Amino acid sequence: MDHSTAILERLTRLHPRLMDLSLGRLEALLEKLGHPERRLPPTIHIAGTNGKGSTTAFMRSLLEADGKQVHVYTSPHLVRFHERIRLGQPGAGRLVDDATLISTMLEVERINGGAEITQFEITTAIAFKLFAEHKADVLLLEVGLGGRLDATNVVDTPRASVITPISMDHESFLGDSLAKIAYEKAGILKPGVPAVIARQVPEVMSVIAEVAGRIGAPMRLLGQDFDAYAEHGRMIYQTDSQVLDLPMPNLVGQHQIGNAAMAIATLETAGMMPAAKARETGLSHAVWPARLQRLQDGGMTKFTDPETEIWLDGGHNPGAGAVVASAMAALEERVERPLFLIAGMLNTKDPIGFFEPFESLARHVFTVTIPGADASRDADELAHLAIAAGLSAEPAASVEAALTALSQNWQYDTSPRVLICGSLYLAGEVLKANGTLPE
Repeated sequence: MDHSTAILERLTRLHPRLMDLSLGRLEALLEKLGHPERRLPPTIHIAGTNGKGSTTAFMRSLLEADGKQVHVYTSPHLVRFHERIRLGQPGAGRLVDDATLISTMLEVERINGGAEITQFEITTAIAFKLFAEHKADVLLLEVGLGGRLDATNVVDTPRASVITPISMDHESFLGDSLAKIAYEKAGILKPGVPAVIARQVPEVMSVIAEVAGRIGAPMRLLGQDFDAYAEHGRMIYQTDSQVLDLPMPNLVGQHQIGNAAMAIATLETAGMMPAAKARETGLSHAVWPARLQRLQDGGMTKFTDPETEIWLDGGHNPGAGAVVASAMAALEERVERPLFLIAGMLNTKDPIGFFEPFESLARHVFTVTIPGADASRDADELAHLAIAAGLSAEPAASVEAALTALSQNWQYDTSPRVLICGSLYLAGEVLKANGTLPE
């Protein structure tokens, strides 16, 4: 176990529960630290259920292509905690290094003095301290869970607020209806701070509009105030006053056009619109691991024939299932291949809702128990739930075993397309096994 992991384990023991949504404990610690949250660079605050990470990745890529130094805070991590904290540097940001992270962890742990606080709260304090002490032009601050009571919501006056598509997820913490979840996520909106809002179902949009109207947060809506679409292999972004001809986003899937449009509109709204050349470079070079990521070499590829496509996605709720299935269908239209899923999911998620969009698309599902995840659904149980969603399914001992079974036991005329999916925890294990570590 490395030093930072050992510290994280100690910090986790400071509170009996992993999640306990509140701001009081963190505010007390930030006061002891001299309020680093008041000394952050101009901040863009991002909430939502799906698309937060991709929208943030596009913004980072666009800003860095424009010569800006960009701090980024995201969660969860895939392989190492360091992925959550990216410190802006000339040219491009980098993940926080061991020495910098460990020294700040130890200092914040000492100043906290053993007070009760959740791991996410104290690690957010660590991140804020790092962001305040290292110079940057922008901070892209992604909400951890919800919004209203999320630890990141101690930032009073961001340059802009962003809400990506909202769907059912984390019901035990945020509420058992879309309206309740939307209310929690709309909690990041601030008086006078412009809000950029993705397309939402009417139930969600009515809640966001009510909150924005009540507090005086002006809104810009995707599909109304700005929009984007594919045309002749390019992405067209338009508002009432301009039309931009841009490259297609580097991230795979039709839904990424909307995420890229959200990124551009947010930077435009925040007064940070990149120059034309930076927009070209930023969109065509954005990277966000485990979001329809193609694994073309590494440890996983040795279990299949060289022509088999292996895709990895960490989406884990019904909304993510729908957009990923749509992306797989689009790939199928271009190049026909039998689709097989290898899925692992946590027991807090909705497997039937996730699997249903794949009913007429996937040939078969192999289910796995996620290694090292105490909250993982058992592979046998997950297979029964996939069958309940209308799919053919069987459990497998591991991802590697599933790939081997597919290679040895299934007959097909064309090499298959494999989607490993259902959990960011599973995605992290796959990237680790594949030797493809996020940078």
